[in-house]
Amino acid sequence: MAERRPVKPSELMGLAVAAGQEARVAAARRRMAGLRLSDEERRICTDELAEQFAVGRLDEGELHRRVDRLNDAVTHADLQPIFADLPAPSLYKPESKKPGKWRWAAFAGAVWMALPFALTGLVLMVFGREIAAAIFGLPALAWVFFTYRWASRPQREERRRSGS
Repeated sequence: MAERRPVKPSELMGLAVAAGQEARVAAARRRMAGLRLSDEERRICTDELAEQFAVGRLDEGELHRRVDRLNDAVTHADLQPIFADLPAPSLYKPESKKPGKWRWAAFAGAVWMALPFALTGLVLMVFGREIAAAIFGLPALAWVFFTYRWASRPQREERRRSGS
């Protein structure tokens, strides 16, 4: 009898995420089954089949047979037998979600929290209490700076990924 190793929580999380993605793809396929295929969707599916050929999942004859069936397909339901033993085409994969505006709302809250401290620091500086001004003002400014960096991180990462 084979010994079973314990499952790590991170592995369970990965399995749950994969199952959720598969369920979303299956739901999208069912939802779109009756819709007619557009030329763009046909092109995307042809590219997907070519990619499967390139990675070695299909031989040349099988690729030609499937592309011929794809050209004869009318609805999304006709695609299911074409991709039956292959990964689902990207048509059915959900688009990645854009980061929400909640980070900027949190940043605005951080600014409002830091504002009394920054103003106190300015008043103390005016009255010649530089050390007290630094004690009040600098942490408030640092707080605002770091929350700004945190709030703008998704946009910076997106720019870095797109190469601009």
